[in-house]
Amino acid sequence: MGFCVPANAVKNVKSRYRGSNVTAQHFIANQWSAPSNGETIAVVNPSTGLEFTRIARGNAADIDAAVRAARKAFDTTWRRTGPVERGRILARLGQLILDNHESLTRIESEDTGKPLKQAAADITVCARYLEFYAGACDKLHGETIPFLHGHTVLAVREPHGVTGHIIPWNYPAAMFGRSVAASLAAGNACVVKPAEDACLSYLKLAELAAEAGLPAGVLNIVTGYGREAGAALAEHPGIAHISFTGSPATGTAVAQAAARHHCPVTLELGGKSPQIVFDDVDLDAALPVIRNAIVQNSGQTCSAGSRLLVQSSLYEELIERLARSFEAVTAGPADGDYDCGPLINAAQLDRVKTFLARAEADNIRFAATAKLAPDAAQGGYFQPPVLLRDVPHKHTLAQDEVFGPVLVAMPFADEAEAVDLANDTAFGLVAGIWTRDGGRQMRLAHAFHGGQVFINCYGAGGGIELPFGGVKQSGYGREKGMEGLLSFTTLKTITLNHG
Repeated sequence: MGFCVPANAVKNVKSRYRGSNVTAQHFIANQWSAPSNGETIAVVNPSTGLEFTRIARGNAADIDAAVRAARKAFDTTWRRTGPVERGRILARLGQLILDNHESLTRIESEDTGKPLKQAAADITVCARYLEFYAGACDKLHGETIPFLHGHTVLAVREPHGVTGHIIPWNYPAAMFGRSVAASLAAGNACVVKPAEDACLSYLKLAELAAEAGLPAGVLNIVTGYGREAGAALAEHPGIAHISFTGSPATGTAVAQAAARHHCPVTLELGGKSPQIVFDDVDLDAALPVIRNAIVQNSGQTCSAGSRLLVQSSLYEELIERLARSFEAVTAGPADGDYDCGPLINAAQLDRVKTFLARAEADNIRFAATAKLAPDAAQGGYFQPPVLLRDVPHKHTLAQDEVFGPVLVAMPFADEAEAVDLANDTAFGLVAGIWTRDGGRQMRLAHAFHGGQVFINCYGAGGGIELPFGGVKQSGYGREKGMEGLLSFTTLKTITLNHG
């Protein structure tokens, strides 16, 4: 069954959004909706520390309205829309994202502090997710199961119904593709609560989704604080599946709230990912990748390569060369398009500075610190990337997720010690292994307790096609690729006795 939003409805949505740059309203059932309490939240530019617009402060009433709209859309329209047509709508949205690439890039950059080149890459990734999942809509095949004589058994995949998405601030546009696009492709209707620090691209993407023909109510955006709107979404009985990315503590709270109505949850909760470097490495190839894995997005990446484990015989050479590479990096305002931008907010900057103060107090050596651009505003949330050496592996800097541009280095003697160090944290998300020894590559890949392993490369979470997720305090469940699509479905077994 096909579906088209009336042309005048799309036009009204577009004119209201584009006429005011950003609206301090939610997006529910393809309409702008004022917050039920009339309250708003300041949006601050991380590069300046100054407010530049406001968003709606959602609460439980707004979440309930969005869930009701999603349930109505799912029951009356979206579940009756065939996979081919769903794919066409998502493909149109992907193209609209590319058509609006420049404006989306500037929204993402100003809102998050990302350098323009990083924001542009994230918008391209978002469009690629839409392309991937648009093509996957009609690939959700079931199976037949051999059973008793005279019976035919089918196992079919069906959408959950209404899914909730609690999205972090570090990769808003990319997370839209990774989480929301997969759920829509599977046939669910979505209610999204973006982080209050980075909502603006979601509001624009919702507008484009309506323009692409997504039925009213299939995608709903409620902005606000996690403790209010996010908590209300996690505990809402109308939600059939929740996708959450964030801290382990908040992930626990989300899972507990969802468990009260037996709602399944996918949790991605960060990491302390090791880069394991042996003395047979191609150092010229490895060094820029190792540096960029912590400099990218100012280290605010769940899969950032934040621990550097180096074989003792190579340690001093690598630290010396990597230090020179760090010193060539410049942090500055987003519109200056430097190597890295500011941190997202004052609280995150304070967190990172607290870790660095602890390093100084414990006499940990600073091998290198990057430069701060001369045009960096005094009120911006800047922390140039830092390389720390000889960090004890039980130190908080080697165990806890800093979520900033801080790389901690430590030596190891042999393969056995490298494995022990790599696994000796509460996290298990990603590892990078740098060696030319094929046997060693596979031994370490199997020995690492985590969800992804990169050998002689590092993908900061991996490509769109690659299943992604962790173990231990990094969470559970998988996103990306076909595995991510399957997580937004449930299996139904149908047994037919035909004699």
